[in-house]
Amino acid sequence: METRIAPHNDILLDVRNLKVHFPIEEGVLLRKVVGYIRAVDGIDFEIRKGETLGLVGESGCGKSTTARAIAQLYEPTAGEIYFQGKDLCKLSKEDLLEARMHMQMIFQDPYASLNPRMTVGDIIAEPLEIYRGRGFLQVTSSDIRKRIEDLLEKVGLSRNFVNRFPHEFSGGQKQRIGIARALALNPKLILADEPVSALDVSIQSQILNLLHDLQEEFALTYLFIAHDLAVIRHISTRVAVMYLGVIVEIAESAELYKDPFHPYTKALLSAVPIPDPQVERARKRIILEGDVPSPDRERHGCYFYDRCSQRMDSCQTNIPRLTQVKPDHRVACFLYFKPS
Repeated sequence: METRIAPHNDILLDVRNLKVHFPIEEGVLLRKVVGYIRAVDGIDFEIRKGETLGLVGESGCGKSTTARAIAQLYEPTAGEIYFQGKDLCKLSKEDLLEARMHMQMIFQDPYASLNPRMTVGDIIAEPLEIYRGRGFLQVTSSDIRKRIEDLLEKVGLSRNFVNRFPHEFSGGQKQRIGIARALALNPKLILADEPVSALDVSIQSQILNLLHDLQEEFALTYLFIAHDLAVIRHISTRVAVMYLGVIVEIAESAELYKDPFHPYTKALLSAVPIPDPQVERARKRIILEGDVPSPDRERHGCYFYDRCSQRMDSCQTNIPRLTQVKPDHRVACFLYFKPS
């Protein structure tokens, strides 16, 4: 049985047993479901108001699917997603549209996330126009125009760019436009899906600093997805480590980097470069065995069993649940508690 942290009054998002399975079909005329890709296979976490929860893991572990399921871009197979006290999975289309006003996404690829046929002004105005048309916003065209210009300046661009097209901008500038669009409706939660991974390193730091400044100015809460542990450490308040569709460890950022528990977390951290050559040479790199198993089969034991150097017999037939081992530090590993 999983041990959850005592509830906080400031929890903005509460995800419970979230699963997203994609069917595998065979056949040309008569399509038959022969299995499922278990992209997300039962995860639990909370995000508190004003914090940044970093979600980290290898490519293909289910990070982006998690964000898209929270935003209801993918329909969850099972689970509950409570945002501001309401389960998004059970809302009507109208209520879900209203809830999405307060939850926006920043996408990974700034080149693909902007419509090349729309001007910058139209891109940022689109969510405002949609919600005005549905009666959720009472704003005039001049209000929208002023909002666009103000947002452009907030993200470090000139208000004179409003009539330009996306192809006229660099990758970093395009991502700033995407951030401005995400801020248009004054959201409370931003789902940032690897927003800097497609950018040059020098531009990454600029975007990270921008996101930090905007968080303070607009009282934003972030779910920040990345595979770069250095980026996660720089921006996150707490960190959740994901592997093969499940969360294996979650803790405050400083605590996780100082004292990791799960073998997978330790392996990830051992691969992060250290700028001190002496320390870098002295530390021991943890090399994981084999490849990530295929997510198309149901697992009855620890998801990390195939690659863990510390595995035990009990790990093969029992699934460890996230259990609190220190204050605000949970881990899914039988090295720290016995299987029930």
